[in-house]
Amino acid sequence: MTSDTNHERWLSDDEAAAWVNFIAVVELLPGVLDTQLQHDADLTHFEYFTLAMLSEAPEKTLRMTALAAATNSTLPRLSHVVSRLEGRGYISRLPCAADRRATNAKLTEQGWQKVVATAPGHVSTVIRNVIAPLDAADVADLARITGRMLATLDPDGKLRPRQGVAQKRPSEA
Repeated sequence: MTSDTNHERWLSDDEAAAWVNFIAVVELLPGVLDTQLQHDADLTHFEYFTLAMLSEAPEKTLRMTALAAATNSTLPRLSHVVSRLEGRGYISRLPCAADRRATNAKLTEQGWQKVVATAPGHVSTVIRNVIAPLDAADVADLARITGRMLATLDPDGKLRPRQGVAQKRPSEA
């Protein structure tokens, strides 16, 4: 047992203030992103993120397991969302040529057009709510701090989003 488990440790006032602010962001930001995407594109943030991950993949195709990792999702949750997106014509599922047991998800042309049309509004919302309130040093600190948190939460790096998500214009992908 470590010494931390032998006695109770509580958050300092500074730690508690940071924690409460962090939790407020974690709770409020998804609603802001979902509201904008629902209003402008009739997509949830998770649906858009799924399409965006496919838009950046080679040949706009990923194995479902790789797509689940890229979206920090479970396979059952992803499968449900992919079914909805498939029904709307944005994604198609096809057998994986390299492994018959696996299934690939592929962004359709209609899905690509949806990403291209949706990205500017989404990026504007991210800039307005996350980036604009910060200066350049804050942005670097945010990347450093969240990187350290992710290293603890995901020590093998299996679920970490790739760099560049929502930064590149779809036309650059």
